[in-house]
Amino acid sequence: MNTGVNVCASSYGTVQWPDIDWPQCIRNVRRLQMRIVKATQEGRWNKVKVLQRLLTGSFSGKALAVKRVTENQGKRTAGVDRQLWSTPESKSQAVQNLNRRGYKPLPLKRVYIPKGRTKMRPLGIPTMKDRAMQAAHLLALEPISETKADRNSYGFRPERATQDAIKQCFIILSMKTSVQWILEGDIRGCFDNINHQWLINNIPMDKKILRKWLKTGYIHKRILYPTEAGTPQGGIISPTLANMTLDGLEEELKKFRRQDKVHMVRYADDFIITGNSKELLENEVKPLVEKFLSTRGLELSPEKTSITHIDKGFDFLGVNIRKYSGKLLIKPSKKNVKACLDKVRNAIKDNKTAKQVNLIKMLNPIIRGWANYHKSVVAKETFNHVDDEIWKSLWQWANRRHPDKSPVWITKKYFKTVGSRNWAFAAEDREKLYPNGKPLVIPLVRASDTPIKRHIKIRGEANPFDPKFETYFEERSTSKMRDNLKGNKRFMSLWLNQGGNCSICRQKITADMQWSLHHITRKIEGGNDNVSNLRLTHHHCHRKVHCRKLEVV
Repeated sequence: MNTGVNVCASSYGTVQWPDIDWPQCIRNVRRLQMRIVKATQEGRWNKVKVLQRLLTGSFSGKALAVKRVTENQGKRTAGVDRQLWSTPESKSQAVQNLNRRGYKPLPLKRVYIPKGRTKMRPLGIPTMKDRAMQAAHLLALEPISETKADRNSYGFRPERATQDAIKQCFIILSMKTSVQWILEGDIRGCFDNINHQWLINNIPMDKKILRKWLKTGYIHKRILYPTEAGTPQGGIISPTLANMTLDGLEEELKKFRRQDKVHMVRYADDFIITGNSKELLENEVKPLVEKFLSTRGLELSPEKTSITHIDKGFDFLGVNIRKYSGKLLIKPSKKNVKACLDKVRNAIKDNKTAKQVNLIKMLNPIIRGWANYHKSVVAKETFNHVDDEIWKSLWQWANRRHPDKSPVWITKKYFKTVGSRNWAFAAEDREKLYPNGKPLVIPLVRASDTPIKRHIKIRGEANPFDPKFETYFEERSTSKMRDNLKGNKRFMSLWLNQGGNCSICRQKITADMQWSLHHITRKIEGGNDNVSNLRLTHHHCHRKVHCRKLEVV
């Protein structure tokens, strides 16, 4: 691809956004992050400060920060200043204006999003500039947080997921000699109540900038409110600040004897702690946790904190963990299954007059995403149940559209044979054609078609910013991508031929990213779908190519 002039830090006073050499920026930031990890491991905190200041003030750090906030899901959501960076010129200007000197954050825009059926969760939306500033400082803070983090903390951390936390629960609870009692913990209003002074005293970053973020306040219904505690949900750096606040609890629990079998698994502010007796958890572990939290301005939620026997089971991260006659089984929780079915049923009810193919396109991501989340646990029976319930809702949807037609007529119109599968809810998509000119038939995804595959848990000490784990994470990323592309030989062939990299920006394409297929010769110009005419790209890179009419080779 013709990307123009390579841009380095010394020339960014007149930088043009399309001309930035992104691979070089990533290498520059990566190199500084690795140095921060090494200095942190050696306890050289003055060196850490110097490297952090160097990273946040560098062109590469600023450019990547602006890139992140203009390509994520919140790129179209403005803060109180109502400004968005949607053009190359505004992004170029943003990189030049992202300076520490004279920086003053604006108040957050307060909005509320549903939390469960009755509660609302407050969300603070920073301006684009404040988001970019947070993203730049996160680049310098995250290597420290990952180096000092609890081994069994899994929430809002790079390369970690809920499946890792669930697998760790299986490891500590599945054996015959495993503990029988579990303390289910939940922190009341974690993000909203963290003590500001504790954060300022203990978070290793620019104190002046951090204090400004914490005290900036928020605007709701045109009224400015001060923030006396907490770190706002919605800020890019907030999850990392919350994690660093709770890090150290696992080390505190190591004070107990080995025979007490006290283990912790934490995902953000939800955690479980095991113990060999109810009395130990009630009289010793719980007070220790409460004392640890109180120094940070936090407390346990009495309604959501309980002590449970493993034979009774408990819900954690959308699954139910329970022993049946001594055998541990992890299944999708009833609450989680109901939430999925409610979402599907509501989508069906809200689209009573929609075209069948449009309804299928709307439901497939919901069903596929839910099934993929649970594919590493004992879920086959639950998948079949979910499929049955969805089929009943679709049958009602079809019958309502044609009250005067017979069941045989409705069956022929909406349900087809696709491969070896009968009664498939499927429709022709006339926007997509087979090579012979016939419309592509799109069936509704079935949860039961998702194969069960056990998850391989990440190593507790693995640090994505530490060079000694680079090979480990490359192998793990490759394994994930192979699993993701297993059913698509064309995508797999392209990904392997390109060395796992985007053909435009030359950076890794991973299973967690959105990607697109690019036709070198467009189909309207006679191009075909052969592998030789295709390139695998990041979704945002693909859009940039078409917007700027660049050439990809």
